[in-house]
Amino acid sequence: MVKIKEITNYLESFAPPALQESYDNAGLIIGNPDAEVSKALITLDVTEEVVEEAIQQNAGLIVAHHPIIFSGLKKITGKNYVERTVLKAIKNDIALFAAHTNLDAVWGGVNSKICELLGLQNCRVLQPATGQLKKLVTFIPHEAAEKVREAVFTAGAGNIGEYDFCGYNLEGTGSFRAGDETNPYVGEKGKIHYEKEIRFETIFPAWLQGKVINALINAHPYEEVAYDIYPLENKYEKAGIGMIGTLSEPVAEKEFLVFLKKAFQTEVVRHTTLKGEPVKKVAVCGGAGSFLLGKAISAEADFFVSGDFKYHQFFDADNKIVIADVGHYESEQFTKELFYELLTKKFPKFAVRFSEIKTNPVFYF
Repeated sequence: MVKIKEITNYLESFAPPALQESYDNAGLIIGNPDAEVSKALITLDVTEEVVEEAIQQNAGLIVAHHPIIFSGLKKITGKNYVERTVLKAIKNDIALFAAHTNLDAVWGGVNSKICELLGLQNCRVLQPATGQLKKLVTFIPHEAAEKVREAVFTAGAGNIGEYDFCGYNLEGTGSFRAGDETNPYVGEKGKIHYEKEIRFETIFPAWLQGKVINALINAHPYEEVAYDIYPLENKYEKAGIGMIGTLSEPVAEKEFLVFLKKAFQTEVVRHTTLKGEPVKKVAVCGGAGSFLLGKAISAEADFFVSGDFKYHQFFDADNKIVIADVGHYESEQFTKELFYELLTKKFPKFAVRFSEIKTNPVFYF
């Protein structure tokens, strides 16, 4: 048995809720976080049929990509599928958790899974997140500098691209006067003390602030730790929407379309006019990605693979790129495998099952 909050905390440490879009509703939607469960059911969408499947399998938790509730429910009377699904889950004590746009945005998430599926190399985020980085500045006595740096880096600070333990150190002199009720690490009460210190600064993702500051304070020898936090506007290259990468070898456009149909297990790929050029660079976005078309064009992608393009949006390709709409469900269906990999690695003795219900509401005739 595992507490629900152990599972949800782990999934949210991988895909921080801070990365979700403003309209989203990721997280634990229904259920008591302190309750214990013996099995989880993984699905793309939560429907009445999926909840029934969880009941039959004695799975106390459903882990989904799409939240069943996006906006507030003022009444729960069962008048539509959302209310019926919520009622059924509550009545049968089934917890519902979703990791949606936060799982789309994180490195190693949904779009990384698509890149892996397509065999793309040298991948990077198409639209990196902004406003998600902060800078820590603190002051450490020389003899404690290595210990404090190590603690802060271990807490998740100091990562820039493929580099870690990144920081800057500057020697200087700090001053302070300890009051009567203090227990100073150096200096004497009531006297101004000057200490040779290291000014240490590093960056960290905003959602790790509590963890980083706790590590700093616990490792620092001073009774009162001086530090500053600065918000940064730098792009965070390890998080954001969409990804772009290159194929190992260029392929013909029609050959690539055939490959997409097979890879995404779809009966049809809607696409714009073919350019008659080899396909080498490919941009992707799971779900509805039309808003990233301009980014894909600017990045000089040959193809943009996504879903949910409207009729007039296809014109925006303007013969600069080939849009390949594989479908919303089809582009995100492998998110279930991502959940499975995460959960079985962290909780090897916890039962994790794939839902056998195909929740795609779109059919082809």
